[in-house]
Amino acid sequence: MTDAVDLTCEFLGLRLPNPIILASGVIGTSAALMVRAAREGAGAVTAKSCGPGPRAGHPNPVAVDWGHGVINAIGLSNPGAVAEVALLADAQARLRSLGVPLIASVFGGTVEEFATVARIVSGADPDLIEVNVSCPNVADEFGTPFAASCADAAAVTEAVKVAAVGIPISLKLAPNVPSIGRIAAAVVEAGADAITAINTMPGMVINADAGRPVLSNRVGGLSGPALKPIALRCVAEVASAVEVPIIGTGGVMTGRDAAEMLMAGATAVGVGTAVWYRGVSVLGEIADELCAFLRGSDCAGLGDIRGRIFE
Repeated sequence: MTDAVDLTCEFLGLRLPNPIILASGVIGTSAALMVRAAREGAGAVTAKSCGPGPRAGHPNPVAVDWGHGVINAIGLSNPGAVAEVALLADAQARLRSLGVPLIASVFGGTVEEFATVARIVSGADPDLIEVNVSCPNVADEFGTPFAASCADAAAVTEAVKVAAVGIPISLKLAPNVPSIGRIAAAVVEAGADAITAINTMPGMVINADAGRPVLSNRVGGLSGPALKPIALRCVAEVASAVEVPIIGTGGVMTGRDAAEMLMAGATAVGVGTAVWYRGVSVLGEIADELCAFLRGSDCAGLGDIRGRIFE
């Protein structure tokens, strides 16, 4: 049996100490919290998505555990790109000393806004910019998500690629499309360096006693255990369609879940809702559990299981 297991992960020229990445929108709201995530064992950390201007988000309640996961409609609350760049610069200075890459996350209501926000946050020199074209809980404000159309997603990709000034970009795609593989292929052709799959799945939870949805926004994004089968299918479809690195995200609660995501073709694994259930220490715990799984399977490293379902 293999005693030494190598969890290091190469991603677009970055060397992550392990493949577990703090997903956007969980605790990436301050430099201190992102540094804490790194110290707790994250291989990379993603900041909460920021847009062209400050947003307060939706009124409470905005998130609830419905029994099989979490549904949320935070509403993309953020301080705006100008304030965000100072936060990111502070985080980057501290994370580099820990050897943990920083991923910025951006959104916009138009192609031009995506480009503007990417240009601003590039000033903080993040290691990667994640382009959130798929947020499901502000559709009434922004219209159909850009991730729903090959042409629209590609247009955003092209604009951000120019604006990002040499920083690699990953397009965060939506699960609720006819073919996520076709969307992935379109954005890669347009210049995406990586894919993040997937965002949350739009849904609704109703309080039968009150006779109304539990969220103030009525609909929100489903995450957690119920999302994992959908995420695995999407990651596998993307892996079949493109050859760029993939951050597989959705329903990863344990090291075994992370192994399944890697087997589906992910290069690295995003973890978000698990922090809600298990605390920030879950980031390192999942890495340890993944290490134990690999050791028990007589594997020396991530490459021994990555893409296994295609063998």
